[in-house]
Parts: sequence; C-alpha cells; structure tokens
Amino acid sequence: MEVVPEKQQENATWLVTEFLLVGFSNLPDLRTTLFALFFLTYLVTLSGNVTIITVIHADRTLHTPMYRFLAALSLSETCYTLVTIPNMLARLWMENQAISISGCRAQMFFFLGLGCSHCFLLTLMGYDRYVAICHPLRYSVIMRPTVCLCLGALVFCSGFSVASIETSLIFSSRFCRSNRVEHFFCDIAPVLKLSCAESASKALAIFFLSILVVLISFLLILLSYAFIVAALLRIPSAAGRSKAFSTCAAHLTVVIVHFGCASIIYLRPESGGNPDQDRLVAVFYTVVTPLLNPVVYTLRNKEVRLALRRILARSHVILK
Repeated sequence: MEVVPEKQQENATWLVTEFLLVGFSNLPDLRTTLFALFFLTYLVTLSGNVTIITVIHADRTLHTPMYRFLAALSLSETCYTLVTIPNMLARLWMENQAISISGCRAQMFFFLGLGCSHCFLLTLMGYDRYVAICHPLRYSVIMRPTVCLCLGALVFCSGFSVASIETSLIFSSRFCRSNRVEHFFCDIAPVLKLSCAESASKALAIFFLSILVVLISFLLILLSYAFIVAALLRIPSAAGRSKAFSTCAAHLTVVIVHFGCASIIYLRPESGGNPDQDRLVAVFYTVVTPLLNPVVYTLRNKEVRLALRRILARSHVILK
C-alpha cells in the first residue's frame, strides 16, 4: 500500500492536512486579558442560559409554548457557544493553533447548524407571538404540545440540513493555497479561501443559501409582526396594547442583534473582507450576543423574574 505523506508538493503547491487558526496571535500582549475577559463572559452566558432552562422546567406556570421555545433557544445558545468558545480559550491559553481538517469540518458543521437553527427558531417564536396576539381564542389549539414538538424538530432538522450542504460544498475539494485560517474558528469565508479548486461558484452557492436562511427567516418575522401591529392597533386602550406588545420586546431585541450580525458576515457575495473586522464582528456574535440573550429575556420578562423569585424562595425554605 502506498503511503501518502502528510504534505506533498504538487505543481508548486502544498496539499494541506491541517489548519492553523490565526486567531488573536497578532495580539500577543493581550492574550491573558482576552482569555480572562472571554472566560468570564462565557461563565456568565452559561449561567444565564442554564438558569433560564432550569426556571422554565421547574415552574409550571411557564410550561407554555412561548417559554418552551425560549428554553430551546437557551439550549441552542449553550451548544452554540460550546462549539467555538472553549476551543478559542484553549488556544489563547496554550498557544496551540493547529486543528485537523476533520476537526475543522465538524466545528463548522455544528456552528452553521446551530446558527441556522437559531434563525428558524426565532422565526418560530415570532409565529408563536402572532398566534397568541392575533388568534388568542385558538392559541391552545393551534400551538398544542404535539404541534410545538413537531415544529421544534423541523427547526433543528432544517438548520442542520442547510449546514450539511454548506459544509459539503466547502470540504468537497482539497486545500493547498495555505494552511493559515485567518480566524479564531473554522468559518465559511476564511476556510473557503484556501481551497485548491476555483471557489467562486461555491461561494456564490453558499451566498444564495445564506440568503434563503437569513433573509426569508427575517421576512417571515417581519410578516408576523406586521399582523401583530395591525392587531394591536385595534385594541382600544393604550395599556392593553402595551401589555400585549411587552411579550414581543425581548424577542425583537434578540432578532435585531442576531440577524444584524448574520447579515454583515454572511450576506456578502464575495468572501473577501477585512480579516480583522471579520474577527471583531465574530467576537460579537459568538461571545457578546449569547450573553445578551439571557440578560434580555430575564431582565425584560416579568414572568421569568417572578418564577425565579419563587424558586429561590422555595430553595430558601427547604434549606432552612
């Protein structure tokens, strides 16, 4: 059996068997500070999401579709951060920049799968608010548990199906231009640049697929809120309108931040861009945005805050 060397020279190019994640290697003096900052942020994010999941599971008053979808969103956020942040922290701490191609492919698959699922889940949450406000008498029938379970399964199956297509497109050919990935994790654009084959057609296919995921999801959310606003305008009292819309405020905040970042990174026809700017935006949507979600949903949601107080009060009584 012929043994294929790890690297072989072919037409003055090197076939790559592993990547080097550049990450923050251009900021050696800030490694310790960045590690401490990202680590503390990650701990707060994990704590916030775990708290939301625990509160919703423990308090029966929150066993409604709206809060079950919120628990699914928190679980998705937790897995989403697990894909990138621990790896980034390890590389900041140990200065080991290498990652195998199979490891890079797995990281990209789960990152894209959870990211797409996140878009679809936010769309589903918008639909849930539309049914609750526009069809309140039929809400329990339309959003019954079996329907919610099927919709939730469809969200994640669709998200990972899109991720499978995009990942297969990117890793369908070998890499030979360089082994340096100008990022702190395996994202689409910096990996696609290293492909031996002509990547323009792949970039265009991925661009249009990203358009389908991001733009269609966002338009469906806008459609839901168009119907919601129309329904709210028919409510005679300002207090009634405010109470009805208050359940949407946190969701809208998360939608704006999530889709804003996704649009900046993925809705570009060219895979160029400034690597330093891309890394800065990536830090925002992989580190800051997951922190923002539990903060928004706990501080702006009265029912979650009350449920948390009830659980803490019960725990205090039991400990006594």
